[in-house]
This record gives sequence, structure tokens and C-alpha cells, in this order.
Amino acid sequence: MADAKTTAKPADGRVRAVIDAVSPNVDGGRFPIARVTGEAVIVRADCFTDGHDVLRVMLRHRRDGERTWREVEMAPTGNDRWLGEFVAGAAGRYRYTVCAWVDHFLSWRAEFARREDPADILVASRVGAHLAQEAAERAKGADRTALRRQAKMLESEDDIASLRVAALDESFKALAMRYPDRSMQTDWPVELPLRVDRVRARFSSWYELFPRSASAEPGRHGTLRDCEARLPYVAELGFDVLYLPPIHPIGRVRRKGPNNALIAGPDDVGSPWAIGSDEGGHKSVHPALGTLDDFRSLVARAGEHGAEIALDIAFQCAPDHPYVKEHPDWFRWRPDGSVQYAENPPKKYQDIYPFNFECDDWRGLWKELRSVFAFWIGEGVRIFRVDNPHTKAFPFWEWVIGDLSREYPDLIFLAEAFTRPKVMHRLAKLGFNQSYTYFAWRNTREELTEYLTEVTQGPGREYFRPNAWPNTPDILTEALQFGGRPVFMSRLVLAATLCANYGIYGPAYELAESAARDVGGEEYLDSEKYQLRHWDLDSPDSLRGLVALVNRIRRENPALQSDWNLRFFDTDNEQLICYAKATPDGENVIVVVVNLDPHHVHSGWIDLDLKAIGVEEGSTFQMHDLITGGRFLWHGARGFVMLDPQRVPAHVFRVRRRVRREQDFDYFL
Repeated sequence: MADAKTTAKPADGRVRAVIDAVSPNVDGGRFPIARVTGEAVIVRADCFTDGHDVLRVMLRHRRDGERTWREVEMAPTGNDRWLGEFVAGAAGRYRYTVCAWVDHFLSWRAEFARREDPADILVASRVGAHLAQEAAERAKGADRTALRRQAKMLESEDDIASLRVAALDESFKALAMRYPDRSMQTDWPVELPLRVDRVRARFSSWYELFPRSASAEPGRHGTLRDCEARLPYVAELGFDVLYLPPIHPIGRVRRKGPNNALIAGPDDVGSPWAIGSDEGGHKSVHPALGTLDDFRSLVARAGEHGAEIALDIAFQCAPDHPYVKEHPDWFRWRPDGSVQYAENPPKKYQDIYPFNFECDDWRGLWKELRSVFAFWIGEGVRIFRVDNPHTKAFPFWEWVIGDLSREYPDLIFLAEAFTRPKVMHRLAKLGFNQSYTYFAWRNTREELTEYLTEVTQGPGREYFRPNAWPNTPDILTEALQFGGRPVFMSRLVLAATLCANYGIYGPAYELAESAARDVGGEEYLDSEKYQLRHWDLDSPDSLRGLVALVNRIRRENPALQSDWNLRFFDTDNEQLICYAKATPDGENVIVVVVNLDPHHVHSGWIDLDLKAIGVEEGSTFQMHDLITGGRFLWHGARGFVMLDPQRVPAHVFRVRRRVRREQDFDYFL
């Protein structure tokens, strides 16, 4: 016999609907799923009851702060699985959940449809009359009158044919369903969180630029005004996010010299990530770059060119940052009176002090760091690239991003966290809208297929949005060092078509900068992290034309503006990778083939999934190469390709299906 003290007593044993396995959810609702405005939020749940009664299941959603739920009827898809969806609204935080109940009216109607015996039909009609009368009591106005009339008819009519018509009338069903008895409703106990971002969180093209290297004259320190003059060039390339490394005063104590030298000369400019000096800290502009007014002008002018300024936020300090003197308790001091400099193994940053997130005044530290974001938000910035967030306390990120996003729901945070997978995913769960990836180090067909399938089709896609970068100021991969112009072309196409968010560090990328500081290392020789550089933007060897074309292809083809639609296809040559993206309606389909070997011509057969690209078996279709302009007629799933990396190492095909007009000639849509 069960112990009475441990046996749970149901709140109401008459509640019979069962709800289970509501998805999507992130860690059972601990963290929100992520969508953008206008995207469908598709929810599934297992719902059933005992016996053969009919269920009704509702998907409920509301914006945080609202009291009233919006409801969408869910539909059965088989095996007691139900599906419903709603469209994500304006940027902000939302909740969604599922409820279900045994619907006695629909159960009665389903049973009535099976009745054959006249006596059974008469009895069932009287039951229906009772249910209609109950629904009338819940209704108002004309609906109440109509339901009462229907109840009276079912109660008094004796003609079997008339009763059958009345009971199964579709308008009667629709009317009664508007006023169900939900007194024994089952509610899923968790209100699952949803974060809705603006569309640029899902689709963006980033260009990284060091303002101090933007001068038109060699040897002169660039300014924010020079950046403003560079905007037409960035717009020509087709980027909509211009990302600036830190623009703050740079520390003089332990300043780094060229090529990361530990001792700097009097004229060396130091690293922008060594933030703070007597000239100010995180809320100041480096005097050599200009003024806050110059920054405001840059933000405004970027908007006129269809771009936004993304600002780097690096929560760390040079030894002479004002925080070190004003808040020494925010740092971890060693017995000899020094502060341990920052490290991100194997890299060492002798010119940087890290914050101590375990200090006694952690609340004061959090508040001040929040104010840094708030300051630049006040100057018009809505996109932040956050430096090394994995070296700061996770609770801080959850609090500060959540707190700021409630006030400014249009914010976008990119996590620069080249670290362990679980750490990267945790940061995304905590609120980072986009995340750097391991794309830079995935080179083979197998590596690319496995990794991109993981981030676009795995469970992490509910919250983790990849942002693919083939290079950064810290990352000059071995492939870029030795692959020449062909690998810069192929990696550009891969990054821009595999992921809806991507970026390049320029002008190093379009000028194919490939000289490394050390053999076996990934640091650039003469990196502009530590010195001024002058770039010849008009070099005849520049890839600016290809970059502009690829970005135009991305803008003009919605299929490339999402991640979840990525599908890989087989090739018989491991140096060829083939994949496709398509819009949900199938109107825009892009097929990409890339030669992964920068040194040799490769050819082979690819096997398309015709259903995935919306082509009927046996039909002829056109493959329009958007890079070269070439058009090829294909018939069937197999096609032959040959790619010379010295010319163009990739095809970006738009699939155009044959359509026959009344005039009896063909064209391709």
C-alpha cells in the first residue's frame, strides 16, 4: 500500500489531456530559442488522452509584459504529434507554451458521424442539443442566439435525415468551436522563452577596418574622418556592417611595439586592445582618431550608405587605464604588488590587465561595464563585437545582455570566442546573437560538411547563429599563407554562401595579405594590431570586384540569407564540395560548387537531390552561374563540373526551371 504522505493527489482528476515533449526548447526552457522578426516559430508537442475522445490543442504566445495570450490552433501530424506555428513579431522577448483539453463537442460530433441506427441518432441528437445549449451560455449576441436555435432543433426534430444534416453542419461546428468548455484544460507547466531579433542578426555582411590605417597618405595616422571617406569603398564592396576595433586611448605603460615586440619605441602606436591612458578609458575616443563628434558623424554617414557601425567592446585595461587607479579592487593583485597580465593561451598580453570578476565590489564592476555599453548605445551604436567574452564571468553576460536588450531590443552582440564548443554554445544561450566559428580551420570537404551540418542542422541552431570569417587580425590560417589568390577566392565564396552571417578583415583580405610573422604561426607579419599600415586599395591584384559581386549575389538571393536551409550533395571528387540553399517556397534556389584545391584544376560529377532544389524528375533545367554569367542546361540529377582555381574556383548557380508559355516557346524562371 502506498504511503499516504508521499502519494501526490491530483488537483482535479477529471483533467485528462496529456502534453509531453514540447519543442523547440533550450535546456527545458532555461534559455530562449532565437528567431528574427517575420520568421515562423514552429512548435511541436505530443498530446493525447485516454480512450477515443477528440483533443483540441492550442499554441499560446505573448510578448513579455503582456497579460493576454494569443492562441493558434495546433494540428495533428500523426502518432499523437501536434504542430502549430506563429510569426515572430517585433524584436523583443516573448513566451510560448501549449495547452490542451478533451473537447466534448468534437468528440460527440465524431461519434455522431458513425451512427447508423435511427434510435441511436435520436439519442445522440439530444446529447448534442445539451452541448449546444452549454456553448450558447458561453457565447454572446448573435452567436448565442444561433447556438440556442441549433440546440432547439436537435432537441425537437425527429426526422433522421434533417438531424444528420444539422449535426454535421460545418457552420455549426465552427460556431461551437468558438466557445469550447476549457474548464478541464491541461497547461504545459513551462512558459518557454523566445528571443526575437531584428533581421540583421540572421543576415549580415561584416567588414573589419582599422581606423588608424585608413589614411590616404602613407605614414599618417588615420582618423575617424578618414574612415568616413572610406565608406563609399565599403559600400561598393557590399558590406552592411563596418566593424571597428577599439577606438579608445591606448595605454603607454608596457605598450607593445611592431610585431608584438615587448618594448615599444617613442613613436609606436601600440595595440588598440590595450585600452586606457591618462587621455581616458572605455568611454573616450583616442585623440589621434578624432572626437566624439567625428564618431557621431561616422555613424550617421554609414547609415546613409546602408551600413551600421559595429564597435569592439574589450573589457580589459592597460596598466595606466583610469580604472586601475580609481578602482584597484577590480583587479587581482599579486604579493609583489603587480597585477597578472591577461592570457588566452597560448597568447600572452603583457600590456593588458584583466578584470577580477570575483572581487568584493563585483556589483560595482558590473554596473560600470554596463554603462560602457550604454554610453556607446547613446552614441548610436546598436551592434557590438565583444572581445574574448569566454574569459569573463558567464553570469555577467546573461545579466548585462538581458538587461540592455529589454531596453534596446534591436541590439546585436557578436561573441568573439574561439574556444571550446560547449563554452561557445553557452555564450550563445546567454544572449549573444551571433558567434564566431571554427570555419577558418575547416578546409576539407569532410570537415566543412560535418561542421556546417552541425551548426545549421543540430539542436544548437535554435540559439547559435554562426558568423563565418576566413580571416581576422589574429588569424592568418595556413591555407591563406600558402594557397595564393585562389584560396582567398574560394574561402570568400565558402564563407559567404555557407553562412548567412559572414565577415572579412580588410583590406588584408581583398589584397590577399599572406605573410606570416613566424613559421607555423597565424600572426600577420607587420600586423596593424601593433603599427600603422597603408593599403593600396586600387591594386590591380585586388579581389574587390569579386567581393562586391559575391555580396550582391547574397543580397539578391534570399536563399543565401538563412542557415537552416543548407543541404550538401555528393561529388565523386573529394576536392569538390557541393551544397544548396533554397527559400521555403522554392522560388529561389542556389547551388554552389567549390574547388577546395587552390593549386590544381579539378573536375567531377555531382549528384543533386532534385526534390531539394524543386526540380521534377526527368525535366530540363538551367544552371545560371552568377559569378561568370554562364548558363548551362542540365537534365537529371547528375552533372559534370570543372573548376580552374587560377580563374574562378567556384560556381554559384541559380537554378532556373523551364516554363512553357501559351505561345509554345520555353523560358527559364
